[in-house]
Amino acid sequence: MATLFRRRAAGPRPEDGLWAVLVAQARAPVFYRGLAVADTPLGRFEMIALHAVLLFRRLKDEREGGRALAQAVHDRLFADLDIALREIGVGDMGIGKRVKTFARNLYGRIAAYDAGLAGGDEALAAALQRNLFAGDTAVPAATVSAMAAYVRAVAVRLAGQEGAALLAGQVDFGSLPAVGERGR
Repeated sequence: MATLFRRRAAGPRPEDGLWAVLVAQARAPVFYRGLAVADTPLGRFEMIALHAVLLFRRLKDEREGGRALAQAVHDRLFADLDIALREIGVGDMGIGKRVKTFARNLYGRIAAYDAGLAGGDEALAAALQRNLFAGDTAVPAATVSAMAAYVRAVAVRLAGQEGAALLAGQVDFGSLPAVGERGR
């Protein structure tokens, strides 16, 4: 209860920097135009969830500070989700139920992408097909493979980043995938 009345520190917080870069990366048009991610609220959530999972995996290596920062980013994700749901007209009575569904989806993505990254390329591609592409069999295998290659590259890129920079709110997800603007 005392935390409700505590003053927040002025200025940007590390989670703000991480969140801004994460959202910018996840909203890049190449994913929606070139890699067949559905340009819908659910598709955008899936891209944010994918990048959040990758960031959370890396922050876990930074022990307590990383865990606390991952929690702050997680909280920011759901605070923004709450706002987005309200903006599209979901009423107060439906917010809690929808947020719980998104939370279950995020935790499922964490498990699926962790297993996919630990497994071979087929395991990661299957996890992406099932989750990011919502099981849509019309998405070409080459597109799923390109997305899997991107995910692996981001995981490697994040692993090479300095912990102190991450804890200060600086993250670099690397280059966006270079694909044609071909869509579905």
